[in-house]
Amino acid sequence: MKYSFTFLAVAGAFLLMPQPVSAHHGWAAFLSDPQTQITLKGTVKEFHFVNPHSVIELFVKDGNGNIQLWEGELTSNTNLTPRGWTSITIEDRREISVTGYPARNGSHALRVTKIVLSNGKELNIGGGN
Repeated sequence: MKYSFTFLAVAGAFLLMPQPVSAHHGWAAFLSDPQTQITLKGTVKEFHFVNPHSVIELFVKDGNGNIQLWEGELTSNTNLTPRGWTSITIEDRREISVTGYPARNGSHALRVTKIVLSNGKELNIGGGN
């Protein structure tokens, strides 16, 4: 009986301890008003087909002809795979246009909502985080 009480006390103490919570930032770092979406045309530097968000690194010319490096965040590779994506869906040095919501902090980053290849084909991004 004494051991049962001790076991219950220890088990109860573990239940009361704070547990780590898996947090997800979502898209809070990006503007969300449809009026704020921008479209960039550039050359893919690199495509990262990873979790929690796949990323396209894109060389884009600014209004003065200077090259800027932009990062486009997509949903995870596990959300893109059922839509036919692979690690080579977007190849390095490929010309693409991306549309999305720019970063709130003004950095060269955006949440991608649309990708159009140079041949006019639109890639299926789908939703999700």
